Amino acid sequence: MRGALALGVRRDVGDNRGMTVPSTVDPAAPVAEGHVLPPLRIGPLTIDTPVVLAPMAGVTNAAFRRLCRESGAGLYVAEMVTSRALVERGEESMRIISHAPDEKPRSVQVYGVDPATVGAAVHLIASEDRADHVDLNFGCPVPKVTRRGGGSALPWKRELFESILRAAVEAARPYGVPVTVKMRKGIDSDHLTYLEAGLVAQDLGVAAVALHARTAEQYYSGTADWEAIAKLKETVTDIPVLGNGDIWSAEDAVRMVRETGCDGVVVGRGCQGRPWLFADLAAAFAGSDERITPGARYVAQVIRRHAELMVEHFGDEGKALRELRKHMAWYWKGYVVGGEQRAALGLVSSLAELDDRLAALDLDQPYPGEAAEGQRGRAGTPKRPHLPDGWLDSRDLSEDFRRSLQEAELSVSGG
Repeated sequence: MRGALALGVRRDVGDNRGMTVPSTVDPAAPVAEGHVLPPLRIGPLTIDTPVVLAPMAGVTNAAFRRLCRESGAGLYVAEMVTSRALVERGEESMRIISHAPDEKPRSVQVYGVDPATVGAAVHLIASEDRADHVDLNFGCPVPKVTRRGGGSALPWKRELFESILRAAVEAARPYGVPVTVKMRKGIDSDHLTYLEAGLVAQDLGVAAVALHARTAEQYYSGTADWEAIAKLKETVTDIPVLGNGDIWSAEDAVRMVRETGCDGVVVGRGCQGRPWLFADLAAAFAGSDERITPGARYVAQVIRRHAELMVEHFGDEGKALRELRKHMAWYWKGYVVGGEQRAALGLVSSLAELDDRLAALDLDQPYPGEAAEGQRGRAGTPKRPHLPDGWLDSRDLSEDFRRSLQEAELSVSGG
C-alpha cells in the first residue's frame, strides 16, 4: 500500500527547537520542472507536497492519518481537541494528540474560546514536545458552539480573536512550534471577517492561514467561494494562504491553486472513503497525470488495512470496528454493493466478520468511474447561525458574553 509517490515532509536542516524561525512566502522559491507549486513552508516545516488533511472528528485519528500517509504525502492534522479538556489532561484528549513514532510532522488542532486556556493548552503541547505544529479552529459552524459565540462566530469579536491568537503564538514561540489558523469567511454574507482576521493573524506571528470558503450560515451546502480565497491571498502576503472547500479530486486541487493563487490546499470530506486521494494529489502537484482508479478488490484491501490500524490504535477490536462502520458508505460510493450487503457492512463488529462481509462482495468489479467521484458525505442545507442574543450588535465583547463563552468549550468538530 505504500505509494511510490510519497514525496515526504522534511524539517529544514539547521532548525533547532527553542529557536523561532519566521514563516514567509518566497515568491522566488524554486518550482521543480513540471511541479504545480513549490514546497509549502509553515514556520520551520517544509511540506514537499502542499496538501493538508483537515481535522475531522471521528475520522482523522492516528489510524486514518497513517492510511493516508501510506498513500501520499502532506501535513496530516489530528482530530480537533478542546483546550480545556487538554489542560485537564482528559484521557480521550491525550489519546487524540498521540502520534505514531514514525509520524512526522505531528500536527494537532486546538479549539478554545478563552485566551488563557488556549495558551495553556498550546504550552502543554509545545513544551512537552507532543506536536510539531498547532492549528487553531475558528471554522466550526455547529450550532451548539456558535450559539455561545465560539467557532466560526468568534472572529466577529475582534479583541477576543486577537487575544487567543496572541496567547497561542506566545506559548508556542519558545519551542519553535508554528501556529496556524483555520477559519471561514464569516458568520453570513453580511458579516464577513476573513480578510481582517487574516491580517490580524499575519501581524501576530501566525505561520499560515487556511480559509474554508463558506460562511457559517452555509454550513457545508452550496459551492465554496474560491474567489474569497483569491482575495485573501491578495490581502495576506507575508505568510502562506491555504484554500479549503470542494476539493473532491486532484484536478480540483490544481484548479483551485491556478484560480486563486493559494500556496496549498486543505482537503476534508474529499478523502473520506478514499485515502488514496493523497497519492493522486502528490502526483498532480508533481505535474503527473497518474491517478489511482481502484477496483473493488483494492478498496476491500484498503478497508481491511484500515480496520487493522484501527484495532492497533484503539486496542479494542469491538470499538475499532464500530468506529470503522461510518466509513463503509464512503468507501463503496459508486460500486455495486447491494442494500443488504451495505447494511451488513455497517454493522460489522469483528475482523473475522469484516472478512466474511468483504469476501461476499463482487470484488472483480472494476473502478466505476464518475459514480465513485464527487462529493462525499452530506452537504446539508444552509442553516441560520445560532448566536448569543445581541452578538452582532457590536464587534466588542461584553462581560456577560465573556462569561458565557466559557460554556462553548465543547468536544465538537467542524470547519
